[in-house]
Amino acid sequence: MTRGGETLEPILQIQHLTHTYSAGTPFQRSAVEDMSFDVYDGEFLGIIGHTGSGKSTLIQHLNGLLRPTSGRVLLHGKDIWAEPKKIRSVRFQVGLVFQYPEYQLFEETVYKDIAFGPTNQGKTGEELDRCVREAARLVGIRDDQLDRSPFELSGGQKRRVALAGVMAMEPQVLVLDEPTAGLDPAGRENLMANIRDYHRNKRRTIILVSHSMDEIAQNVDRILVLKSAHVLMSGTPAEVFARADELLTAGLDVPQVTRIAMRMREKGLPINPAVYTVQALERELLALRKGGAAC
Repeated sequence: MTRGGETLEPILQIQHLTHTYSAGTPFQRSAVEDMSFDVYDGEFLGIIGHTGSGKSTLIQHLNGLLRPTSGRVLLHGKDIWAEPKKIRSVRFQVGLVFQYPEYQLFEETVYKDIAFGPTNQGKTGEELDRCVREAARLVGIRDDQLDRSPFELSGGQKRRVALAGVMAMEPQVLVLDEPTAGLDPAGRENLMANIRDYHRNKRRTIILVSHSMDEIAQNVDRILVLKSAHVLMSGTPAEVFARADELLTAGLDVPQVTRIAMRMREKGLPINPAVYTVQALERELLALRKGGAAC
């Protein structure tokens, strides 16, 4: 994979991954089946799929919370289960933020909650303080809030504290499972802005699982679409949303702008089917008005 003329190397490689629940019983089912793909260093990858497609099971394999029934997960080319006793170190390198992570807050101050992970990494003194304060700033937590109880904060602020707790461990890969779930529109955009800033400033790999097609379309470099425990398609947002009809047939949504573009095409307007942002649709409409085609 290349970006801006630079060749990107895989940081994670998922090879023929299968995970079967209740094996050998009448309830046996594979939540992930023979799944293979790479995740590249520094990319922002989005994962979408309807409920039951395998998203949650997949991401729990990326840092060893689940062990494959078959297949492998490689981190920097090494099987993360090659040395099972070292799986804890993998979880420091691949940080996973579950949906509604604020329910996992438990310390008496915001500072101590953010510091919990890096403390378990062995960080102390100035290094620990730097990690905590830097992570807090990245998610919009002010210094004067660090001594407060996390339970005094709003829901959105609690979410930021939980996210900061994982960022403070400085993982090479940050996996986010529905990070904006339950937040109001302003809170969702504010938190996504924090995540975009983190990606831009740290150049770390981010994997975002979301049901919001607009959230995915506006933020990621590449999209992985899951269906029934398999990879249905993969590509840039333009490549994936150009196949909007397939997504809808698979029971998935598309960005609102894409729906508008599809409706315009049905009415006979030659709109590019890969339109997925307001800016792209605006360019299409201006080009039509001038009698040309958008770039």
